[in-house]
Amino acid sequence: MELKIARRHCRDQSGNTRCFHYFLTISQEETPNFCCENYGVRVTEEGGGEAVIPSITPSAARIDELITLLVDNQVGPAGLADVIADWL
Repeated sequence: MELKIARRHCRDQSGNTRCFHYFLTISQEETPNFCCENYGVRVTEEGGGEAVIPSITPSAARIDELITLLVDNQVGPAGLADVIADWL
């Protein structure tokens, strides 16, 4: 399952307008004794690529921090993995 969180327009270094879409991904992790949610992110660019990193954290507060960081800094699909690696 996923939820769309935001859309941001920005200009790149060449002055071209780019539009990114940010999604929260939610997956279920089941064990014999309980079930919990794991959260990840997906970032797409209109007319461009996409990047998905599932199951980053089971913490709603932490994924909220991460998505806020991605949206506020207009991180595109190409930079998603590097930003998450630094964030972790």
